[in-house]
Amino acid sequence: MSYQEVKIQTENGKQLFGWFIPASKTQSAPAIAVIHGWGSNAEMMLPLAKPFHEAGYAMLFFDSRNHGQSDSDAFSSLPRFAEDLEHALNWLAEQSNVDGTKLIAMGHSVGAGAALQVASHRHNLAAVVSISAFSHPKNMMRRILASKHIPYFPLGQLILRFVEFTIGHRFRDIAPCNTIQQINCPVLLVHGEDDRTVPVVEAHEIYAKRKSNHVRLLILKGDHDSSHQIIKHTAELVSFVDQAMRDLEKRRII
Repeated sequence: MSYQEVKIQTENGKQLFGWFIPASKTQSAPAIAVIHGWGSNAEMMLPLAKPFHEAGYAMLFFDSRNHGQSDSDAFSSLPRFAEDLEHALNWLAEQSNVDGTKLIAMGHSVGAGAALQVASHRHNLAAVVSISAFSHPKNMMRRILASKHIPYFPLGQLILRFVEFTIGHRFRDIAPCNTIQQINCPVLLVHGEDDRTVPVVEAHEIYAKRKSNHVRLLILKGDHDSSHQIIKHTAELVSFVDQAMRDLEKRRII
């Protein structure tokens, strides 16, 4: 696959590093912005490139701030992952070989939460693929505190309030189990049944809060980071996105 290294402006005057893989057979292709999870980078998501490229999609794999080859910033958070994804989508929409009306957001873990947050207010997305999202940041934070033997009352509760203050957002406002309710495009929730980082029950919690029949839940074998398991099911991911494109075309005709 041909590709180009790109730099994308984001918040606080920072730059994101990414790889843009154009579609091979069209001058105005649908495009997917792919964002990794916490402590990861764009390279970890590259196994998704080939099947979607062969299906006719342009793809942008990029590093969020403080990850990979992107610029450092004061801290990372789900909202900052979402900011970076917004800028990546805006960059894609400006490319001459991309159809800016057919943009898809795909993310893993915190990146999945960011994709759902962006889609909750960016109502022109064609589809979202969420892989291993947690249902609520509070749940994730409590698991981290427990792993460090920090009691939730009173110290852990104070820590969570401090984190909310630092990132400038209440957890309930960015929680995937809440943002899913504001999304009007097709969403595919993918989760590993053996995920110990984010238990699979959280995928069911997000799915239960859906307001639309356009949300699907796909439970796979594997754990939180088992990308090789996802690769075995890329046909299902591609099929989902293809169907979203067909449905979008039907709505335009109507």
